[in-house]
Amino acid sequence: MNWSFSIGDVRGTQIRVHATFFLLLAWVMAAAWLVDGPGAAIVNVVFIMAVFACVVLHELGHVTMARRFGVRTRDITLLPIGGLARLERIPEDPRQEILIAVAGPAVNIVIWLILTVVLGASFSLNVLQSLEDPGLGFLERLAAVNLLLVLFNMIPAFPMDGGRVFRAGLAMFMERVKATQLAAQAGQVMAFLFGFLGLTSGSPLLILIAIFIFFAAGAESSQAMLRDRAHGARARDAMITSFEALGPEDTMEAAAHAVLRTEQSEFPVVGPDRRFVGMLTRTSILGASEAGRRNAPVSDAVTTDIPEMWLDAPMDEVLDMLASGDAPAVAITDRAGHFLGYITRENIGEWVILSRKLV
Repeated sequence: MNWSFSIGDVRGTQIRVHATFFLLLAWVMAAAWLVDGPGAAIVNVVFIMAVFACVVLHELGHVTMARRFGVRTRDITLLPIGGLARLERIPEDPRQEILIAVAGPAVNIVIWLILTVVLGASFSLNVLQSLEDPGLGFLERLAAVNLLLVLFNMIPAFPMDGGRVFRAGLAMFMERVKATQLAAQAGQVMAFLFGFLGLTSGSPLLILIAIFIFFAAGAESSQAMLRDRAHGARARDAMITSFEALGPEDTMEAAAHAVLRTEQSEFPVVGPDRRFVGMLTRTSILGASEAGRRNAPVSDAVTTDIPEMWLDAPMDEVLDMLASGDAPAVAITDRAGHFLGYITRENIGEWVILSRKLV
């Protein structure tokens, strides 16, 4: 995710913090400082950090359960509205998806039990109404937040945990794509309700959550349709075969001329033996021109960590490759390793639209 920074790694899963999270900390500190002074500001910032530690544990609950079913989690990103775990894939078995979805809230229940039963934190509904008050007990507020996280996440608004349980339940009785579409529509209706409540109550956080749910639900629905269309397809079906390639010894000046005479955003760099070397992006070419490196060889700016796949590779694997990192494309080769073409995220979308019309 753009504008996020890695702060560590837990068993192969990166923990990332979005830049807007620091804006939240600054806002919390400033608001508390103006009302109750520096002491309250420090307490509230520490409290927010503790809350997000609980959010990380919540997401690690999803990660741990997903790993039991052979599903890897690429990263966890902390946002001002909570955490977001990016699973490599969603299990085909709806029962596994349900277990992964409820694992996160289950962690918050355990934290709540530890805070109340073991550490003796008291709980009352009044705490939920005054979570920002540093005068209330730290552990009491933290326990209340964990209970609130359970209740909030289990609302059946896809793609939240409750929405995923709802989708998995539907998938037991209908096709997965249809179940995802219905769950996404329900999530977007819920987003409108959140937005309305946010506007009428003057809560910018509810409005932000509503926007996130609305667009995330639509994206999940589109991704499910894409995966469904990819079943049975091969890399050759969406491969770009008409392109201009560059050689490793070509200059950035030659690459700049290629930008002017083509509409390509990526330029394959291919050796004289037709072996794939890497990919040169339009951004790199323009940057070299601005920096006065027009005579530098293309090999100085080429991106070499581009995944390669065979011509008859399943389209599902191509999608996994494109989703697994920041590579601009997937290179397609024959069995002998000769470069044949490439696939980008953009032409995957075009392939989906055209293949739907041709069916």
